[in-house]
Amino acid sequence: MKRMLLLCALGFGILHPALCQQAEPNRARVIFEEVDARRTAIEYERSDMQMVIYDSKGRTRNRTLESYAFDKNDISKSLLVFQKPANVRGTGFLTLEEGTDETQKLYLPALKKIQTIAASQKGDRFMGSDFTYEDLGAQNPDDYELELLSESGTEAVIKAIKTNNSAYAYMHFYVDLNRYALTKAEYFDESERMVKKLEAEDFQNVDGNIWRANRMTMFDLKEDRKTELSWSNRTINQAIPEWRFTERGLRRN
Repeated sequence: MKRMLLLCALGFGILHPALCQQAEPNRARVIFEEVDARRTAIEYERSDMQMVIYDSKGRTRNRTLESYAFDKNDISKSLLVFQKPANVRGTGFLTLEEGTDETQKLYLPALKKIQTIAASQKGDRFMGSDFTYEDLGAQNPDDYELELLSESGTEAVIKAIKTNNSAYAYMHFYVDLNRYALTKAEYFDESERMVKKLEAEDFQNVDGNIWRANRMTMFDLKEDRKTELSWSNRTINQAIPEWRFTERGLRRN
């Protein structure tokens, strides 16, 4: 099957177009699986982050964070730790994914309590930002019904409907086909109104042909506000202790 897909992609005339179509029944899934494969291709990743939250009047709130990530053998773990300002220092957000199972935990040092994020809370704002817990969760291809809306030489647009609970009716994912990275996402409600938009910029080739965005902006179109996330001091494939991705690790931040 992989050989046949390669021949189709290269445009070999010895294969009838119908055969190519049969070999690749869901082009959207093929593309999205490649995006996911590159997203999880690096075993260890650490970086510093800045979060800037803009309200509808342009006023800002600034946050400084550390980010840790691990991916291997269908297991993904990520940890965000707030460093500044003082009133959020030590707050930690842990996401654990194994296959299609996902668990998210939030540690609030003022309460000395670890809270497991329930399905009903996935649409809530994360720490007052324009990213929800769902937005920060995994993008496993098995969690979506996928449809290819358009494809040019450099970009594909995919409609995605989550098969379990979601705050959105559907999403449009824009994929850079040179990098197999998401450059934009649009989020729609049941009235087919776009309610949010994500833009990714300043891509960096971190390893081979694995690309990471150094800046992402989530726009809340209903509330006329936005949140910018930026990454710096990124290091890859330097081992991170296992305890980092545990409840004990959450409390030690």
